[in-house]
Amino acid sequence: MPAVVLDAPGRVELVEVPWAARGGLVVVEPEVVGICGTDLGVVAGEVPVATPRVLGHELVGRLVGGDLPEGWQLGERVLVDPADACGSCPVCRRGLGHLCPRGGLMGREVDGALAGRVPVSPTRLHRVPDELDQASAAILQVLGTCVHAQRNVALSVGRVAAVVGLGVAGLLQAQLLAARGAGAVVAVGRSPGKRDLAARLGAVAVEPGEAEGVVAELTGGVGAEVVVEAAGSSEALATAVRLAAPGGTVVRFGTAGDGSPVPLYELYRRELTVTNPRAAGPMDYDDAVSLVVQGAVRAEGLVTHWLDPAQAAAALSEGLGADPGRLKAVVRW
Repeated sequence: MPAVVLDAPGRVELVEVPWAARGGLVVVEPEVVGICGTDLGVVAGEVPVATPRVLGHELVGRLVGGDLPEGWQLGERVLVDPADACGSCPVCRRGLGHLCPRGGLMGREVDGALAGRVPVSPTRLHRVPDELDQASAAILQVLGTCVHAQRNVALSVGRVAAVVGLGVAGLLQAQLLAARGAGAVVAVGRSPGKRDLAARLGAVAVEPGEAEGVVAELTGGVGAEVVVEAAGSSEALATAVRLAAPGGTVVRFGTAGDGSPVPLYELYRRELTVTNPRAAGPMDYDDAVSLVVQGAVRAEGLVTHWLDPAQAAAALSEGLGADPGRLKAVVRW
C-alpha cells in the first residue's frame, strides 16, 4: 500500500509498504490527515524516531475492515485517538492513558496515519458525523487537545480571558474560551492575517505590544482570569504571565523547552496557577466533535493548504516552506 514515509531526517517519500492484517484491530482508510508541528519536528530530526517511519497522527477516515466490535459498522466515519496506551499500567488504571509511559504516538513511536490503510485499536475510535465538511473534520484531533487543556480550568462567565499565539491551536483555544462564556477573549499575535481571522472568529485581536494595555482596559487593571500560551516560546509564556489576574490561571499549552526565562516571582506575587496539559483523553475527543457539530467552534479559515499524498511527501521534506500565512496543512488521501 502507499505510505508517506520518513527515511532519514529531511527525507520523506511516498512509497509502497507491505500490509499485514493484525488480529484485534480495526482498519481505517484515511480521509483527511492533518500535519502539525510534531510532524515537522520528527522530519527535521528534532524529535528522534526510528526509521523508516510512516508519518502522521491527525486522522479522520472510514472503517474498512478488521475485527469490528459490536455496535460498529463498515463505512462509519471516525476520528482516531493517536495515542497508543498499554491499558494496564498504574497510569492507565488512573484513566490517564494519554500519559502512558509504555505508550506512544502514531507517526512517532509507531507507524502513523499517512498510509492507505491504518490498523488501530477499536478503543481509540470516535464517531464523526458525515455532515461535517473535511475542514471541520481535519481540526477535530487538535481541538480535542485544546478541550483537554481547558477541561479543569475554571472560567467565570463574563470574565476576560486571553490567548497568546494565533496558530491553529491558539485560534481554537480562543473559540473555546468564548464558548465557555468569557466576556471577551483577547487574542495576541504578530501576524496581521491571523489577527484578522481571530477577529472574524469573535476575539479582540491585538499585537503583542498592545496586549497588556488592552487587557488592563477591559478588566479595570485586574488582568485576565485565564490566559492560554499557545505559541510555544518563552517570550509568549512571559507575556501570558504578565496578562494574568491575581489568582488567575496560565495554561502552558505551547511546548517551549526547558530553561525558558519565566518571571517566576510574578507567579508567586499574584499566586498564579500554571497548568501543563498534554494530549487528550476519550471524553475530550467526543466533546470536540460535539462542539463543532453545534457550531460553537468553527474551522473557518483554519485549513490553508490541501495536499495529496505525493505533495505531502515533498512538502514535508521541505518543512512545508516559510509561508507566513500557513495555518493547517491537510493531506486529503
